[in-house]
Amino acid sequence: MNPEASRCLLCKKPRCSEACPVHTPVPEAMALYREGKLSEAGELLFENNPLSAVTSQVCDWKQFCLGHCVLNVKQVPVRWHEIEEEISGAYLLGGVSLQRKSQELSGRRIALVGAGPVGIAAAVWLYEAGADVTLYDANLRMGGVLRYGIPPFRLDRKYCDAYEKLLTDAGISFHGGVEVGKDVKLSALSASYDAVLVGAGAEKPATLGIPGEERAVQALPFLKNPDAFTLGRKVIVIGGGNVAMDACRTAVRQGCETWVYYRKTFENMPANPEEVKEAKADGVQFKVFQAPVEVQDGGVVFRDCENVQPEDGGRVVTRIIDGTDHFVACDTLLVAISERPEFGLFAGTGAVLDQWGWPVLAEGQRVTGLLNVWVAGDFCSGPRTVVEAVESARKAVGGILAKL
Repeated sequence: MNPEASRCLLCKKPRCSEACPVHTPVPEAMALYREGKLSEAGELLFENNPLSAVTSQVCDWKQFCLGHCVLNVKQVPVRWHEIEEEISGAYLLGGVSLQRKSQELSGRRIALVGAGPVGIAAAVWLYEAGADVTLYDANLRMGGVLRYGIPPFRLDRKYCDAYEKLLTDAGISFHGGVEVGKDVKLSALSASYDAVLVGAGAEKPATLGIPGEERAVQALPFLKNPDAFTLGRKVIVIGGGNVAMDACRTAVRQGCETWVYYRKTFENMPANPEEVKEAKADGVQFKVFQAPVEVQDGGVVFRDCENVQPEDGGRVVTRIIDGTDHFVACDTLLVAISERPEFGLFAGTGAVLDQWGWPVLAEGQRVTGLLNVWVAGDFCSGPRTVVEAVESARKAVGGILAKL
């Protein structure tokens, strides 16, 4: 037994559970673990969060469970995620199978757009509710960001394979290599199914908006197939999120001298602090307060930045300092600043979109203007964590159940 388990206080009002987006029942699972009831604990965690075997590995624990443990007052929070990974990994890889738990949606046909975290979680819950589920994905295999975004050194592909087998064995249909909005219209799915849930990941990269950026390489295509790119000796990664950390750590493993340039400082980085720490341990070098202003042959022109505290005491802002341009040589520039979903799939459907192109949502995350189309994950909030995608899927599934 992991010695961390004996330190857990089994709080009656567990802050760790309250802070978790999916409200993982930590005390209940921990109690079962202490009693040696790993299968029961695994079932409990799986029913609450089908992707527990994954989120326990790639979650931002400091933001959620670890950071809210009551023992932080003594600076010794319980590392629950280690125990969760042990329990949930054994449960998933041990050959779990899906069961019909109700007939609420018996006879109902539901299409899921995207076979990543949202699609996998929703498929489990909808299947258990009796629905006939079909998954569509632009990639040839299930997994989404779990297979095509998060590097194997962070998440072993055996977990993606296990989820793929779990859904396939249950008879859930999968259509890979199908881009909804292009190969098949969303309106056609809406007409053919009782409900459609759009939960594909955000893969449309944001642009730097600077001269010469067409010379740069976007991080997501690189992460999807690193061996397809010849990076050269020195690589610079622009960005401070988890995608940037995955990109720089992958580039290091390609044998490159790798730098991360970020316009703010470490405290402002949205990336999981553990990922930043591990990137440094891998040999990635960092340069902060640097903003790219032009991509040229053989390198990038950067301009210095600084944080400024407004006189009124408001939020600190980052200011670019004029007259500080300097050229930094590199062979490849990888851009990992942000992504957004492909909202073009809503064209011609009657969906109500806001001024920025995001779908306006009605009850249960249903798209306003469409009677049987729901959204979840990145289509609701933009790129977030895997565990937040699972919770968004839960809300959308709840909306589908309420409607049907």
